[in-house]
Amino acid sequence: MKPAVLKDLFPELADNRLIDELIEHGSIQSFKSGEVIIDYGDYIEFVPLVLSGFLKIIREGDQGQELLLYFLRAGSSCAASFSCCMTKKRSEIKAICEEHSTLLMVPIEKANQWMKTYASWRDFVISMYDSRLFALIDTIDKLAFAQLDEKLLQYLQEMSLLKSSTKLTISHQQIAADLNASRESISRLLKKLETKKVVSLNRNEITILSV
Repeated sequence: MKPAVLKDLFPELADNRLIDELIEHGSIQSFKSGEVIIDYGDYIEFVPLVLSGFLKIIREGDQGQELLLYFLRAGSSCAASFSCCMTKKRSEIKAICEEHSTLLMVPIEKANQWMKTYASWRDFVISMYDSRLFALIDTIDKLAFAQLDEKLLQYLQEMSLLKSSTKLTISHQQIAADLNASRESISRLLKKLETKKVVSLNRNEITILSV
């Protein structure tokens, strides 16, 4: 990997020595859509930096239901994985590829070591925690105050933005799982949106017509 690519994706990591170490010690790996990168209970050995594609981060509730926490796109990393690395505890989240993705896998010993040796790396990790904190607060707000129809529309808009496409290949069941709702409720709301000409529905495909 060329240093310029990392600098473009992660401008916060401005130190040339750090960029060189990321290239030297990191491992570039590709994953297919639907592939699990981190699962519940895993001991995390690498911190993923997303080079292309995007990931979905979810958490399992007490009753076994899964809740979408946030998405990771190119140029970002997973704050939850850093937390598990630093405390040496098992993962409490699951990271799944939403489309074909390429990641730079950074060994945890290096990730921890660089916290002491590179200010830019330390600032990057802190900024990640900061952004994820506000993302989680936003998720809590949606759960507490937003109606399901509002959450559904926001979800579709975010997915469209992440995929850079108004045509989404996704099932009603998958949306229901991400929003912790029943498939029947999601299907009913999507039908209402179709009637209002907000979306167009086909089998496992949703086209956003307006926002």
